[in-house]
Amino acid sequence: MKACFLGLGYIGLPTAIIAAKHGVKVCGVDINPDVVAKTNAGELHIVEPGLQELLQEVVRTGQMHAQTSPEVSDAYFIVVPTPFKGDHEPDISYVEAATRAALPLLKEGDLFVIESTSPVGTTELMAELIFSQRPELKDKIYVAYCPERVLPGNVIHELVHNDRVIGGVNPESTAKAQSFYAQFVQGKLHPTNARTAEMCKLTENASRDAQIAFANELSLICDKAGINVWELIELANKHPRVNILQPGCGVGGHCIAVDPYFLTAAFPGESQMIALVRERNNYKPVWCAERIHSTALEFELKHGRKPVIALMGLAFKPDIDDLRESPAIHIVEQVQREHPEHQLLIVEPNVSSYKDYTLTDYREAYQRADIVAFLTAHAPFKTLTRDTNKIELDFCGIRK
Repeated sequence: MKACFLGLGYIGLPTAIIAAKHGVKVCGVDINPDVVAKTNAGELHIVEPGLQELLQEVVRTGQMHAQTSPEVSDAYFIVVPTPFKGDHEPDISYVEAATRAALPLLKEGDLFVIESTSPVGTTELMAELIFSQRPELKDKIYVAYCPERVLPGNVIHELVHNDRVIGGVNPESTAKAQSFYAQFVQGKLHPTNARTAEMCKLTENASRDAQIAFANELSLICDKAGINVWELIELANKHPRVNILQPGCGVGGHCIAVDPYFLTAAFPGESQMIALVRERNNYKPVWCAERIHSTALEFELKHGRKPVIALMGLAFKPDIDDLRESPAIHIVEQVQREHPEHQLLIVEPNVSSYKDYTLTDYREAYQRADIVAFLTAHAPFKTLTRDTNKIELDFCGIRK
């Protein structure tokens, strides 16, 4: 079998590599020629432990190559972004563009799968597009939706071992997609229809968003009450039926911070709690920036000079390089606006450079700073010996 993966990002590239490792001949497609060149050279353009070696292997053995346009295959996988347009309206134009790119190549018996997080009904919409342009393929190709559910930093393991939900536009499509994923997925493959599979992905992340919002709101309450939120959560979780998550400086990434809006946009009257959860999690980085602001003003009043502020971490979660929808970046931007005259030392150990900021080594930043704000719980930060002469603002549990 030959498979074409359209989109070589944080999900598309690892999935393509794992499929190639398990014997599928893979053509990876990305509109960015730099991504294509790096992939063909066996070089990752993302940070993911263990993936570099697998990429080099499948490229060396000829199981995988990359290019900027799709080629005739037996299966096509749409793994492109689904960003916003306007006021948190989901934009499926990338999914449609990828579908149109594959459309001329489709032939009888082919499998067409969308993995991109999508509003309910998107798979059926793309099927209608295909059949409107290629009516001879009606009931002769297989169309399905199969969302990913992996954790950055552990993608290789989870792509293989996690259960998958697979929903076709008809039972035949579901079965065809199941047979493909069975080649490398050891977790259970749960069959359903396309709409339920689409809703399942959105439901999973909206649920996690709500759980994080509870922890974040609890951290605000504890700060006002003078209670250590980390100790409180540890004690509360001793209850056999309580499992409170850890608070942070907000919610980021291209899943939890985004997917609930697909529900609030399509079902505004029915998703009021989901919308409120989004508001609470969006408020947390604002609150963190305000805490940094007030701490800086107190320092200046006490010492008669402006403090040096270290902002530790830009990624949306620990020990990865993914900055998408990162609350830490929103905090840095707000602090910059409020304190343009302050010296800010911005730290992100998982990227070599960032277009908007000059980055500082985390050890140097900690040594030079008067105020240290931990925004992301990267492992290297936990190795820093605490200096009691510095003011630490721990928004992510570095010192818990």
